[in-house]
This record gives sequence, structure tokens and C-alpha cells, in this order.
Amino acid sequence: MGPGRNVRIDYRFSGGDAATSRKQAEELVALAPDVIVSTGSFSTESILQATHTVPIVFAIVPDPVGSGFVDSLSQPGGNATGFMQFEYGFSSKWLELLKEITPNLTRAIVLWDPAITGGIGQFTIIQSVATSAGVDLKPVKLRDAGEVERAITDFARTPNGGLILTASALSTVRRDLIIALAARHKLPTVYFERHFVAAGGLISYGADFIDQHRRAAGYVDRILKGEKPADLPVQAPTKYELVINLKTAKTLGLTIPPSVLARADEVIE
Repeated sequence: MGPGRNVRIDYRFSGGDAATSRKQAEELVALAPDVIVSTGSFSTESILQATHTVPIVFAIVPDPVGSGFVDSLSQPGGNATGFMQFEYGFSSKWLELLKEITPNLTRAIVLWDPAITGGIGQFTIIQSVATSAGVDLKPVKLRDAGEVERAITDFARTPNGGLILTASALSTVRRDLIIALAARHKLPTVYFERHFVAAGGLISYGADFIDQHRRAAGYVDRILKGEKPADLPVQAPTKYELVINLKTAKTLGLTIPPSVLARADEVIE
């Protein structure tokens, strides 16, 4: 089995743009595929708006029940199922981690996309734990790269600050910009996935994205053999990984506490 022999694969990438995502979802549905694979809540939302009949397997979607994509994790009920990135409550761990590696933290920018349900869900949880952590939050929208740069530059003029990058398609699009700004202004930053840390970010805590897509392929196989998305339970990550870039920590003048290093699944030196 392989592309060009007995399977045809069409793919699209919206780059986090809502209009493009909607147009591409309609294009894919018009091709009458046997199954559609979507990554993240942004594209999943677009595809579910375009079809209630074509089977959908999603990966790395934050809180699919809270986002309204499925009825429940055990019985999805509709034409979509797949692999969950986390429930929104997980987002609080990024602020806890930021506070743990920078004990004098009093201020944090939360970079988010308020145009998606997942963005609102993550920010709401972080906001709910900020007061007890003694941290003032400043939400900054990821939509406009210029706004992101201005907001971070202005924020960095006052000490005891850090950044949290929430999960979204736009976060991936803005990856290099955010890593560069965090380095330039010496701001400790917590990311949601390891590829940010591999590219020079400080620390991440989240699901293994490659593993999610491997498991999604298993669900595609089962659907092509006749099973229905409604009967396949949504699965949570088998593990979350903590990844630390010690080279970046050194550049920032940060000493990562031994308690955090001991929990790390991967340390980049």
C-alpha cells in the first residue's frame, strides 16, 4: 500500500488563516475522500463546518469535547474522532512551570489566538490560576506579527517577566519570531511542544506530536476497513514530555532547578 498505487493523498496547509482554512476544507470535501485527517482545532473546526458525513480523524486537538467536536471522549457520536492534545485544565501547568524556573516571576505575556475555541479555553484556565500564583497576565494576540513584536519589546522593559505560548496554528507560524524575541529580550518562555525547544526555545511541556500522527494513521486504517468514527473513542496522549534547552537557559542567565531537570524527558545541551 502506498501513494500512487492504491491510495491517493491530497493535502492543504492554511498557515493559520481562517478564510484559507474554510476554502481548503470545502475543496477537500468536494473531492469526496474516504477520510480526512486534520491537525489542530483550527483545521478540524473548518472541516466539521464543511461536512457532517465524511469521516474525520483529528490529531493534537485541545479539548475536543469543550471545543464541541465530539459528544464525549468514549462515544464521539458524529463523523469525527481522533487524538486529543490535552484538556484545557492542562494549560495551568505552563504557568506553574514558568513560576518554578523563574521564582521571581510577577508578570507574564500569554500569546494566544482568540479566534479559535482552543485559544479561549487555554487562556481562561491560565487566567484562573494566575492570581493565586501572584502573576499579572497580559494577553497578546498572535494574528499580527508586528503587534507581537511591539508588545513583547514593550513588556521586556520591566523586569520579572516571562512568556507562555499557547497551542494554535498561528503559534507554529510565528515560531521563529517568538523564539528570536524571547532570546533578544532575555525572557524565559514556556512552549507547548518540543520542536520549539529544538529550534532554540527554553522549555516545553506537552504531547508528542509525531506519536499522535502515527496513532491517527491507525484510526485511518480502521475507518478504511469499515469502522465508524462515532464508535472509535477519542484518545488522550500516552505521555506528556518535558523538554529543556540548557544552552538557551545559559544564554538567559537562568539556572534550571534540579527538581525540574530531574523530571525532564529530554535535555538539549
